[in-house]
Amino acid sequence: MRTRAIFTGALLAVIGALVIAGCGGGSSSSSSTSSEPSSSENESTSATTSSEGGAAESEADAGSSGEATIASAEVGGVGTVLVDSEGMTVYLYTPDKGTESTCYGGCESAWPPVVAEGKPSAGEGATSSALGTTKRKDGTMQVTYNGHPLYTFSGDSAPGEANGQEDDGTWFVMNEAGEAVKGGAPSGGTTGESSTTESTTTGSGGGGGY
Repeated sequence: MRTRAIFTGALLAVIGALVIAGCGGGSSSSSSTSSEPSSSENESTSATTSSEGGAAESEADAGSSGEATIASAEVGGVGTVLVDSEGMTVYLYTPDKGTESTCYGGCESAWPPVVAEGKPSAGEGATSSALGTTKRKDGTMQVTYNGHPLYTFSGDSAPGEANGQEDDGTWFVMNEAGEAVKGGAPSGGTTGESSTTESTTTGSGGGGGY
């Protein structure tokens, strides 16, 4: 009987030790697990960060998506006239048929159309209701103001220039009402006569010597 009691006590001691060891191991494992994020948590965090980064990039792209702004500015020699979002003077072309542009080919190279991917907006001095768009042959949308398709001039190298004014008698800067401004000398760089000669030599297409 005494031998059985000793054996039973020893067996219980071993079982107790195993239970204690098991509990200690579980505690260590639990501690280790809680201190290091699981791979699924890391993936979730990465996905969230990527999504937020993508949204930020999308907003940045939207801010530079080609939305045109037309405003007015003082330009030497011609007064307060319409300019594009970069401050470059814009022009109307008298041979255009209403809102339909007739400036293509060499004409388009010398007189780049003002285009927009979204709805154009009015800056200081411009009237929002006067703005619109018209589709060109290549599918791009050209900005119009008071029913006139708008263009810049390749002979203008910086804001404040209007070297295309009255070129060939068909190109005019515009006032805030969207009317052609006649008279006034170019603000610098080239004269109206030399820009006309340059444009006529450039290529073919469109009207007014193109």
